[in-house]
Amino acid sequence: MKPQDQLQVLRNVEEIDHFADRLESVGKSPLRATGIDILQINVGKQCNMSCKHCHVEAGPSRTESMSKEVFEKCLAIIKERSEISTIDITGGAPEMNPHLPWFIKEVAPLHRRLIVRTNLIILLDPQYSHFVDLYADNSVEIVASLPDYKKDKTDRQRGTESFENSLAALSLLNKRGYGHPGSNLILNFVHNPVGAFLSGSQSALEFEYKKVFKDQHGILFNNLFCLNNCPIGRYLDFLIKTDNLNDYLSDLANAFNPAAANNVMCRSTLSVGWDGKLYDCDFNQMLELTINHGTPSHIDQFDLEKINNREIIIHNHCYSCTAGSGSSCQGSLD
Repeated sequence: MKPQDQLQVLRNVEEIDHFADRLESVGKSPLRATGIDILQINVGKQCNMSCKHCHVEAGPSRTESMSKEVFEKCLAIIKERSEISTIDITGGAPEMNPHLPWFIKEVAPLHRRLIVRTNLIILLDPQYSHFVDLYADNSVEIVASLPDYKKDKTDRQRGTESFENSLAALSLLNKRGYGHPGSNLILNFVHNPVGAFLSGSQSALEFEYKKVFKDQHGILFNNLFCLNNCPIGRYLDFLIKTDNLNDYLSDLANAFNPAAANNVMCRSTLSVGWDGKLYDCDFNQMLELTINHGTPSHIDQFDLEKINNREIIIHNHCYSCTAGSGSSCQGSLD
C-alpha cells in the first residue's frame, strides 16, 4: 500500500480522535524538537527476511541502499556536532549495505554510542558472518530483533526456524563476549507483540526473557526494549486483513499517555533516509513524511538551528509511541 493510502486509511478510523486534536486537548501541541541527541540512519530496505510486522516492508527484492556519498555527509555532521551522542543504524538488514563496514570503522574512533539494529539471522550467512568480529572489534552496541521468547510466536512473525537460527546467532555473539556482565559489548533485544496487542510491561518481560534465555538456551543479554507495533507497512496490512485495525487503533488511543508524549523519540532524534532525506522518525520515513514547517528536508541542506527547533510532523500512527508506558527505539519511555 502506498504511503499516502496508508495515511488515508489511518485518517478514516472514526472511532478515535485525530492525534493532533488529542495532543492539543492536553496542552502538548505543537510538538517540537528539543535538539539532536540521536542520529538514526536507515541505510536501506534490502533484507534477507520479510517479517510480517515490518513497518519498513523490507525484503530480498528491495533495492534501496544508501550511497557512500550520503554516508559521508552523515559522517561530516557527526564529526562537526559533538551533541550527537548516539548513532543508530537501521534498515532493512544494515549488513547488506556494502558501505557499512567503512562507516563503522570511521565512526567508532569518535567514541559515540554506536548502535546497529540486526535481525540476527543474517549473521549466519557466510557472506555476512564477518560482521560479528567487526561489531566486537569496534564496540558496536547490538540491538537484535526477537519478537518473543517463545519459539512459536517468533516463528509466526519472522518465518519458520527463525527462532532456532536466532539462537545460533546469539550463541556466536555470546562467545565473542556480547551480553556478559561487565563486558563493554552490549547486546539488547527488541520485543514486538505478536498479533494485534499492545506491549506488556518492559521490566516484567525483560525478567521473563532473561530467565528463559539463560535457563533454557544458555544465552545472556543486557536489556530488553519493548515497542508497540506501529500501524503502518506490513503490520497495517495484517491489521486490515484480520479486521483488527479499528480495535487496535482504539486500544492505542485509549491508552494515550500525556507523559509519554513529552518524551517521544522524535523530539531528540533525526532520521536520515537511504537517499539523504530527513525525517522526524523512522516511522515517518516509511510514510514519506519528511521534516517540514520550513525546515530543509535533505541532508544536502542540513541546518542545525532550524532542525533543533522544528515542529514535528504527526499523524494517527503516532499513537503507537504514546500508548501506555510509551514506545521508542530505546524501549519504554517512562
